Amino acid sequence: METIRAIHEHELDLAPLTPGMRRKGARIADGASVLHVQTDAGAMSGWHHHGECTTYGFVLSGALRFEYGPGGREGVDLGPGDAFVVPPGLVHREGNPAGVLQSLVAFRLGPEPTVVNVDGPDAG
Repeated sequence: METIRAIHEHELDLAPLTPGMRRKGARIADGASVLHVQTDAGAMSGWHHHGECTTYGFVLSGALRFEYGPGGREGVDLGPGDAFVVPPGLVHREGNPAGVLQSLVAFRLGPEPTVVNVDGPDAG
């Protein structure tokens, strides 16, 4: 008989870190992770990409700004209720321009490593 697998908060691991962000998550299957990410008000993460992983997410609270592209000049802004997809290998950073804590849930599909920190938007 199939059963529901529960992973309680105290069982979550600290996911790979990027400056400016706090990630907790669990590997739920081979090549699949679920994450809870929080970014403080006004904070911006360091530049990074997710290797061969695709990241899918949903903003719960606060605001989310992605910066990417040549020189980091491209951007997209999201708010509570918005969803996003970050393709594999896209160098980006993300921040919270709102005055409240940002919280989002993300699902990452693909092999390790799931986070690769880099020096800037044109690095890889």
